[in-house]
Amino acid sequence: MSEQFDVIVIGGGPAGYHAAIRAAQLGMKTACIDAFAGKDGKQALGGTCLNVGCIPSKALLDSSKQFHNLQHNFEIHGITASNAAIDVGTMVGRKDKIVKQFTGGVAMLFKANKVTPYFGKGRLLAGRKVEVTAPDGGTQTLEGKHVILASGSVPIELPFAKFDGKTIVDNAGALDFEAVPKRLGVIGAGVIGLELGSVWKRLGAEVTVLEALPEFLAAADADVAKVAAKEFKKQGLDIKLGAKVSRAEVQGDEVHLTYNDGKTDQSLVVDRLLVAVGRRAATEGLLAEDCGVKLDDRGRIEVDAHCKTAVEGVWAVGDCVRGPMLAHKGFEEGIAVAELIAGLPGHVNLDTVPWVVYTEPEIAWVGKTEKQLKDEGIPYKVGSFPFAAVGRAVAMNEPAGMVKMLAHAETDRVLGVHMVGANVSELIAEAVVTMEFKGAAEDLARIVHAHPTLSEAVHEAALAVDKRAIHKAN
Repeated sequence: MSEQFDVIVIGGGPAGYHAAIRAAQLGMKTACIDAFAGKDGKQALGGTCLNVGCIPSKALLDSSKQFHNLQHNFEIHGITASNAAIDVGTMVGRKDKIVKQFTGGVAMLFKANKVTPYFGKGRLLAGRKVEVTAPDGGTQTLEGKHVILASGSVPIELPFAKFDGKTIVDNAGALDFEAVPKRLGVIGAGVIGLELGSVWKRLGAEVTVLEALPEFLAAADADVAKVAAKEFKKQGLDIKLGAKVSRAEVQGDEVHLTYNDGKTDQSLVVDRLLVAVGRRAATEGLLAEDCGVKLDDRGRIEVDAHCKTAVEGVWAVGDCVRGPMLAHKGFEEGIAVAELIAGLPGHVNLDTVPWVVYTEPEIAWVGKTEKQLKDEGIPYKVGSFPFAAVGRAVAMNEPAGMVKMLAHAETDRVLGVHMVGANVSELIAEAVVTMEFKGAAEDLARIVHAHPTLSEAVHEAALAVDKRAIHKAN
């Protein structure tokens, strides 16, 4: 007889493990199935985010920032060093240690909350049954009152640039280079391409980023994207827009690329190639034909506003459904579904999910861009403020960037906030809270912000919406 559970979660990434832990907290007998294996071959919970995404990339970003500052930015503080060197093996080892700490932490949380983990691939069958295939090929079947699909996403592979794990890599491969490549090519100027391109540029690689779109960071506000592009250019990141790659051939230890710049074909030779053109829902092999769950034309699981599929008792959350492929969006969907199953209120507002690019400077935004407001015919006011006029930013020697606030022209309600600068990944939270509480620019303008802090840029941007910023000419 199949083992019975109140909730079975397929996927132990951000959306899945949050769903499993919250379901268990609410008194439900819960199982979580995940196939991700660490370098030791053992189950490593946490999905892409903890293993080869959010956490390890931030570890390398921090290591590379320290090295770059030692070489280029400490002298202004009166600190000098000579013959600085980076041991890539030690840096990657530190990253691996952090990953193991956090994946092990999820396993401990499962144990503490009495979540039963299964190591293997989960497949939804009819009648809310789940088949688990272990790494050795053995199978068993579980049965649940509710099933939560949280299978995540995988990198998109280009047909002419197949991943080989060494010369042509995805995000996972770019986290594990054994040495700094002399020439690194990156296809895609999105979050992954910019972050990992920045890591290896700081460590000494010549980095060329090829972006097919004619605009840089088209998802971000145009003013913020313009400032960011200028800073990246100063850093030596060679970002080529409107560059459509058609060929990537490995010849010995090199990759020979052909791309069109909108006029003619161009060639580029690199030692390593990172393909970062986006991700797709990981739904292959997840659903039995008769399970009743439907996929959309992009391979994502079809759900309603509350993450319900067409099958009673089957839910889906995270990267495998509509909405932004962001870990924190998955966190909240997983928790919301667990609470809905328990008969509690549960909802995620996709309009106030913050976006962050952890480059130097950081880029963050929430809500509508100015272009979106124009296209939708929504009347708005704009306030902006540069970090160059913020005492704390200048004292930190990080004056680049700005905060831009968009508010409704009639109600003053905050519609979008866009930032580029030091630590804006933290500052964006104030904007999210304001928007969740339907706050106005006036509300932010009248809140006392500590001095000297970077948050004063948010305060002054709110003041600037009504042309009353103190530290800049309005």
